[in-house]
Amino acid sequence: MSKRLTLSDIARRAEVSPRTVSNVVNGYVPVSDKLRERVEKAVNDLGYSPNFMARSLRSGRTGLIALVVPEIDVPYFAELARMVTELAEPLGYRIMIDQTSGVDASERSHIARATQSTLFDGIIFSPLQLSPTELAEVAGTTPFVLLGEHSQEQSFDHVGLDNVAAAGDVVAHLYATGRRRIAAIGQNVNRPASTEVQRFDGYLRGLERHGLAFDPTLVAPSTSRHRQLGYDATLEILDKGRPDAIFCFSDLVAIGALRALASRGVRVPEEVAVVGWDDIQEASFSNPTLSTIAPDKNLLAATALSFLVDRIADPAIPPREFVVPHRLEIRQSS
Repeated sequence: MSKRLTLSDIARRAEVSPRTVSNVVNGYVPVSDKLRERVEKAVNDLGYSPNFMARSLRSGRTGLIALVVPEIDVPYFAELARMVTELAEPLGYRIMIDQTSGVDASERSHIARATQSTLFDGIIFSPLQLSPTELAEVAGTTPFVLLGEHSQEQSFDHVGLDNVAAAGDVVAHLYATGRRRIAAIGQNVNRPASTEVQRFDGYLRGLERHGLAFDPTLVAPSTSRHRQLGYDATLEILDKGRPDAIFCFSDLVAIGALRALASRGVRVPEEVAVVGWDDIQEASFSNPTLSTIAPDKNLLAATALSFLVDRIADPAIPPREFVVPHRLEIRQSS
């Protein structure tokens, strides 16, 4: 990756002194039209806009923030990216979005590249595989904000949801509507500290709180958050025995579950209730409409940006944590 533009780079191209470039960029003293034109031409030749160049040279910053998510085409992350992008613009930042596919090696390489370059002023990162401790090994000194799972490791600023409490709210709702055989789809068996594992913990605690026995035949593990997983897992659970509710750890999984139930002629919610997680736009348009855990995504995006901008300005501030509020959006499926 090319190095960041410097005063000397522009000065050599324009055949002027670095002080002259600085005067043009910052407008400190009058500069002749001839010299100004030479500096501006050099900036254009090097492929930088004057505004970008001026900010970079004055502050040592680029105005670019990396948003790194597991999968861009998962609606939750697409909606989050849109919010972050819209909120960043008034703050003078542009967002560059990349994905890791939730693969350990890809998460490591993305973070290593982002932190070893001088392109980004900071990074907002939603990991699926790497723990905060593992991230600290590759993160360098670039300002970071983590999204998603909570960890006792406080090396980074963190913005996330109380997954255990929210999962407990789902079980409580289903119990209150008379459900006693509550299935769960989405536990990530390959990632012991993931949000899915925390949601499963909340599910287990909810069962215990309401005096319901845990039945392993009502649980399907997860390797993704996709519709196909929800479809296949629901058919597998139905083949083992009929649940009266299915708690899915993402809305996409829940939409797959709805399709599987329809394919078997199971009525929702009369015979089996379904609840998802994320409150993506699709949840309001599914048939039936999907009950779901709705995190305050706009507040999540705004807080992550605020934390990052603060850390860019002062890297020495102690790491902070913010728990985003949630609500259970009850719709037709439950």
